[in-house]
Amino acid sequence: MVASLNRVPDMSVVCEASTGKETIDLFVKYVPDVALVDLRMPKMDGVEAIEVICEQFASARIIILTTFEGDEDVYRGLRAGARAYLLKDTRLEDLVQCIRIVHDGKNYIPPAIGAKLAERMKVPELSTRELEVLRLMAGGKSNKEIAAALFVSEGTVKGHVNHILAKLGASGRTEAASIAMKRGLVRTD
Repeated sequence: MVASLNRVPDMSVVCEASTGKETIDLFVKYVPDVALVDLRMPKMDGVEAIEVICEQFASARIIILTTFEGDEDVYRGLRAGARAYLLKDTRLEDLVQCIRIVHDGKNYIPPAIGAKLAERMKVPELSTRELEVLRLMAGGKSNKEIAAALFVSEGTVKGHVNHILAKLGASGRTEAASIAMKRGLVRTD
């Protein structure tokens, strides 16, 4: 992708980062016109890096370029401050068009990504505690193990599990874990 972008007459890649922390450091050093940021990076994910950059540079123009297309990924990335969200299999012509649009200070959301975002807006938000319980559930923990890990009673965990199932429209723990992974609420790594 870098070599292809460098062949576009009025564009040049000024730097590449491999971690979220390095993304922030290089952004501060070079202050690029437009930054392409992946969601999955070691040490700090892309959403966290975008949040830090946007706190320091309110006018930062960031495009998420990733393989993750879960509705929660889209939502979190845009909420963090990204102005566009593209998948890595996007054609070069579409990426260049997106870079130009974002450079002009506008947002760019392809229809398929917009549809995912619209779906996300319909889903009730899980609380911070419900997300913690969901992550532990997806990791195969029992209510007793979750209660011990979070220092709460099993009854409290059961209540959270019931709320999670209702909010996700899931019939059981396995389906809830599957939905959570598909939407990007839970990662397996």
